[in-house]
Amino acid sequence: MSMIKYALSGSFKNFNNKLNEVSIKTNKSKASLMFDFLRCFLITGAGYSDFLNYKLYGRKNSEIKEYATIKTQDKFYEIVSPSAYKDFFSIKANFLKNFAKYIDRNSFYEGSLDELKEFLKSTPEFMYKPVNGLAGRAVKKMLAKDIKDIDTFYNEVKKNNIMLETYVHQHESVASFAPNSVNTIRVMTFCYDGESEIVMAIMRFGNGIADIDNFHKGGVAVLVDIETGKLIGNAYDKNADVYEIHPYSKKKFDGYQIPNWEIIKKTCLEAAKVNKNIHMIGWDVAVLDKGCTFIEGNRRAGWDLPQVLCDRGRKDLMNYCLDKINKKEGTNYKV
Repeated sequence: MSMIKYALSGSFKNFNNKLNEVSIKTNKSKASLMFDFLRCFLITGAGYSDFLNYKLYGRKNSEIKEYATIKTQDKFYEIVSPSAYKDFFSIKANFLKNFAKYIDRNSFYEGSLDELKEFLKSTPEFMYKPVNGLAGRAVKKMLAKDIKDIDTFYNEVKKNNIMLETYVHQHESVASFAPNSVNTIRVMTFCYDGESEIVMAIMRFGNGIADIDNFHKGGVAVLVDIETGKLIGNAYDKNADVYEIHPYSKKKFDGYQIPNWEIIKKTCLEAAKVNKNIHMIGWDVAVLDKGCTFIEGNRRAGWDLPQVLCDRGRKDLMNYCLDKINKKEGTNYKV
């Protein structure tokens, strides 16, 4: 995709509507904001969502250059997480198989009708997921008792390439923020030459009503101190609205101690070494009463959350990882 096509991908109508809102908030004219957008595009190749998510209209050129746009992320991930190995993580059924050591739950995918009946008989609550879906699209919690016509449901699952998984019952303390969703930690690891490290951690909570905690489905997110496992500061939603307390439970975010943090760190650092071809992974971790489990692993973990929560571009973190490869291989990778 050319840079111009990339920048103009997405809905101009939605972008234009958002600019109206930004114009009112910032007291800048639409024409001025459009000029800012073109400036950001020329500097970094920023698209509509980059411009709005990171509030690039209010930043200096030196700040804009530090943001990893979607185009930047494409370049970075093709180096650290080549698409040739994507199915190891992206296909959810493969992920469950490849990381079975860290996952203790039943699943159903591409089985027979009798196997589906057995799964529903033994699994009263489960998650319904497209096997290669992104951003929480079409993911929902279901109850086995609500399925009245198993034959029809079986055909739906097969037609839409759906995987079913046992619902994870999380630690009571984590559930108290938003009880209707499994509230996960996005732990980003970088592993190269047998050495793994955590480079970023973010806690995500559902809005209290939705079945999932995804940022793109109304959830909120807050930074995690990697050393202590405590939440840092306030939470943000997709619209960059700020929350000192959870809008549903009224629980305060800052200073909250994630249970079992040392176990979570150890698990992610160990699992990061399983596939030597994929160097950066975004793990979605659920906290259990006596440990943790993986919900999924993302070969291309998005950088919208890290950059929104840090309120600055995080190309520095990407280049930190690339420098480790450069030092070993004599390359000159840079984003």
